[in-house]
Amino acid sequence: GDWDFWTDWKDRRLWVTVLPIVGITFPAAVQAVLWWRYRLPFGAVISVLGLLFGEWVNRYFNFWGWTYFPVNFVFPSNFMPGAIVLDVVLMLSNSMQLTAVVGGLAYGLLFYPGNWPVIAPL
Repeated sequence: GDWDFWTDWKDRRLWVTVLPIVGITFPAAVQAVLWWRYRLPFGAVISVLGLLFGEWVNRYFNFWGWTYFPVNFVFPSNFMPGAIVLDVVLMLSNSMQLTAVVGGLAYGLLFYPGNWPVIAPL
């Protein structure tokens, strides 16, 4: 949504609460499919890397390519720390239920500290 586009809209309330809830759906789905069918414990990281690549392509071509808007004002959110922890919890526990509870909680709680290096200068 708009909370993820503009730097000055990355507020400390709605961005932190809405985006991790919306952002866990695709990593959890890809992780579940890759684990259930192939026992591969890196579905969330693959999903987040694909999402991040698509967001950077979108930000570069649509903001810089069309309007020459500075890319450093529209950087995407960093979901990687939460995705890594989500995959590690699944790999260590071998339980989708424990991963949903503990990994999902860690995914949401690591979102804001994972973005501190990017938003610290703001």
